[in-house]
Amino acid sequence: MKFLAFLLILAIAVGFVFSGFFFAEDEIRAYLDKSVPFIGTDIPRMGGIDGAGIKVAVIDTGVDFNHPDLLGWGPDGKVIGGYNFIEENKPPLDKNGHGTQVAGVIAADGQAKGVAPKAKILAYKVSEDGEGVSSDLIIRAIEKAVEDGADIINISLGVNKTNSKIDRAVNLALEKEIFVVTAAGNDGPGFQTIGSPGRNYGSVTVGATYNNLTSSLVATLEVNDKPFTVIPMVGSEKLNGPITGKIIFAGYGKLKDFEGIDVKDAIVIVERGSDVEGELLYFSIKENNAANAGAKALIVYNNVPGIFLGELIHDFADSDYNPQIPVVSIDREEGLEIIESIKNENNASMHLFYNPDFVAHFSSRGPVSPFYLKPELVAPGAYINTTQSNAGYNFTSGTSYAAPHVSGAAALLLQKNPSLHHHEIKSLLLTTVEPVSDAYGQQFSLNDAGAGRLDIENAYGANLIIMPPNFVISISSDDTIAEKQLQLKLIDGTLDDLDVKFEGPEFIQFGYNLEEDNLKFKLSMTGENFGEHEGQIIIHHDGTRYTIPILVHYTEGSISVIQQNQKLIFDIYHPEKWNFAKISVTNSKDGRVDTTTMLPNNKATIDVFENAEYWIEAKIRTDQNSTSAYNTIDITTIPDGIQRLDFDIPEKQIGIIAIIVAAIGIFGLIKRR
Repeated sequence: MKFLAFLLILAIAVGFVFSGFFFAEDEIRAYLDKSVPFIGTDIPRMGGIDGAGIKVAVIDTGVDFNHPDLLGWGPDGKVIGGYNFIEENKPPLDKNGHGTQVAGVIAADGQAKGVAPKAKILAYKVSEDGEGVSSDLIIRAIEKAVEDGADIINISLGVNKTNSKIDRAVNLALEKEIFVVTAAGNDGPGFQTIGSPGRNYGSVTVGATYNNLTSSLVATLEVNDKPFTVIPMVGSEKLNGPITGKIIFAGYGKLKDFEGIDVKDAIVIVERGSDVEGELLYFSIKENNAANAGAKALIVYNNVPGIFLGELIHDFADSDYNPQIPVVSIDREEGLEIIESIKNENNASMHLFYNPDFVAHFSSRGPVSPFYLKPELVAPGAYINTTQSNAGYNFTSGTSYAAPHVSGAAALLLQKNPSLHHHEIKSLLLTTVEPVSDAYGQQFSLNDAGAGRLDIENAYGANLIIMPPNFVISISSDDTIAEKQLQLKLIDGTLDDLDVKFEGPEFIQFGYNLEEDNLKFKLSMTGENFGEHEGQIIIHHDGTRYTIPILVHYTEGSISVIQQNQKLIFDIYHPEKWNFAKISVTNSKDGRVDTTTMLPNNKATIDVFENAEYWIEAKIRTDQNSTSAYNTIDITTIPDGIQRLDFDIPEKQIGIIAIIVAAIGIFGLIKRR
C-alpha cells in the first residue's frame, strides 16, 4: 500500500493527530504488532509479564475508554480513573485522539496489543484539541497522578521552552517514587530543541526512531567522496544497490529546465518550489519530468533554510501516477554547496535502504544543559499503528508515541521486580539499549539518540543495576585526570566474569578497578584536544551488554568552588591572561539559575539556600576568545528553614513596576527643579 506522509515536522511533543485516516481490518493486520515486538516484548510475555497490577498515568487529551481495546471507565475497566481538567464535571473522554493513541501504545488489549496490555490507565485530560496545552494543567495533572497512586506517568506533550514549575512538579512525582517518562518533542533535527517537561533532569526523555516497517527508509549521498545529509521522499522505494553518476543542475525541474541539457543516467538536482509566484510545482511533477528525461535519481534542495520531508504521493497527483526514480530532499545550504561544486567534473553516489533504528528527523535533539544528557534514549516513533478514537486505528508519528513504548517497558520491569526504585528501573532501561547508527554507519551522537534504542528483552534479562547510568565529566588543562565510580547492584547472581572496556577517542586513556560493588575508573586526557568528546563504558555480565555513555568537557580553563556556610566562593584558572568571567549556578532540584561576575583580582560569591547539587558554569573571557569551564558541588549542610526572599512577580508586571518607579523618579526630579 502507499504510505501517507505522517513524518511531518510536528508541534513539540503534542504532534498532529491524523484522525482522518483509517484502515480496514485486513489492512491493519498486516502492520499490527510491528513496533512492540521490535523492542523485545515477546520474552517478558512468555514469562507471564504483561503489566498486570501497574497503573500508568497518561497526561494528555484524555482516553477514549469506549474503544474495544481500551474498554471501560471505572474500577473494573481499562481506564480505572483520572480527571478531566477541561470540563471538570465530566469523565476524561478523548475527543481528539492523541491521548487514545498514546494509551494504546502502552496498554491496548484487544486487536491491538500495547507494550503492557494488562496495565491499567489513569487518564488526565489537560487539552481538548492536542494543540494548546496549559502548563498549569500539566502541573495539576502531575499532582493528581501522585495523589491517585500512579506507578508511572507518561507525558507526551509539553511546552517548547523551559518551565521551572513543570519541572518542580515532575520532581515531586520522582520523590514519591513514580517513574516519569516525557517525550523529547518534534522540533528536530536542530539541536537544543527540547522543552519542558522533556528537559527535566530526573525524568526519562525519549526521542523517536523509525519503525520495523519497509517504509523506514534512509538515504546516503556522496558527492566527490563528501557525504551529505538527505531524506528520502515518501513514495520512494529502497534500492538494490547505490546509484552512481554525475550530478546535473536542472533549475526548478520544469519541462523547460530539461531542454538543452543531457541528464540521461545522471542524478539531477533541482530547487524546491517555482520561480513563478503561486505556481504549484509538486515534487511528483519534478520527479516525472526528471525520469522522463532519463535521470536515475532526483535531489530537491530547499528554497528556505533547513531540511524537509517531501511526499511524492499526494491527493493532487494523477490517479495513475507512480514514482519512477528515487527522490531525496536536502538542506538549502548543502544543496547550493553541491551546485557550486559540480561546476567542475563530479561523481556522486546515492543509496536508499531500510534502517528501522534511524533517528527520525523530527525528533528533538539536545543538549539542554552542559551537566546532563537529553534525550536519554530513543524508541520507535514513526509509522506507529495504534488505537484511535471512535473504535478506529491509525498510523501516526511523533515522539509522543516513542515515549509510551518506554512507559510500557517500565510497567513490565516494575511488575517483574516490584521492589525496584524508579532510578533503578531507569538504569535497567538506559544501560541495556541497542546502538543506533546513521545512514553512513556512524553511531548517532548523544544529543541525537542518548544511549541508544530501547530493548525490553535486554532490560528484562538484566541482573545488574548500574548507577549512574551515564556521566558528564569536566576535565581541564590544569587537571587532566577525572576519577569517578559506578555503583553496581545485583538483582541476582554474582559479579563473576565482569568484562569492562572503554570505547572513545584514542587520546582519552581509561583505567578501572573493581572494589566489591564499586567500579572505580579513571579518565586521563592527553594532548590539547579541547572540546566535547563522547565515549562509553561497555560492561558485559552474565550474557548482557551494558552501555554507560560518557560526555567529557575538556576545557582550557577551570572554575573551582568551596562552600562557607551558605556562600559558594569561586576561583578561576586559565593558562592565558583572562579579564572577565560570568558565573552561573543552577540548582539541580528546580533549575533555578543565579549569576554573578568575576574579575581577576576579585573573588566572586553566590548565596545558596537549600541542600542540593549545584551546577556551575563559567564563561571566561581572554584577550583572544571566550571559553567555558564547568564544576559541580553537592551541598548537604544548610539547616532546614533557611528561606530566600523571593518576589514571584511575572516579567510583564516587573516591567510595569520598573516603568512606574522610573516615572516617579522623573516626576520627583521635575518637581524639585
